[in-house]
Amino acid sequence: MKQSAAFFLLFLFAVVAWSASHHGADMAFWIDGDEIDGPLDALLGMVFAGGGLLLGGAIALLVGAILAVVFAGVGIVVVAALGVAALAVALTVAPFLLPLLLPVLLVWYLVGRSRRHQVARA
Repeated sequence: MKQSAAFFLLFLFAVVAWSASHHGADMAFWIDGDEIDGPLDALLGMVFAGGGLLLGGAIALLVGAILAVVFAGVGIVVVAALGVAALAVALTVAPFLLPLLLPVLLVWYLVGRSRRHQVARA
């Protein structure tokens, strides 16, 4: 399958190149107001168009990398801000939760004491 796909792509490239070379007389483009024509005008036009596509792709990759760095930095700032906000809320609510935390502390102490006695026996 890979070999037939490679042949198919090569065939398509050959058809495009043949079409561009035989229909080059219909093609015209201008650089700084001067019309470019002659036997290699189609080839020159394809080179300039391909160069523009390559340049556009490179610029898109660079912009994507810069945006990834910027968004990662913004994400770190947002996570840090959420952490500070959660800490502020926890410090504000903590005095009201003290009656609920006393039984939890008592159970934690009793479980830890029983584990210490089991380790001492072993």
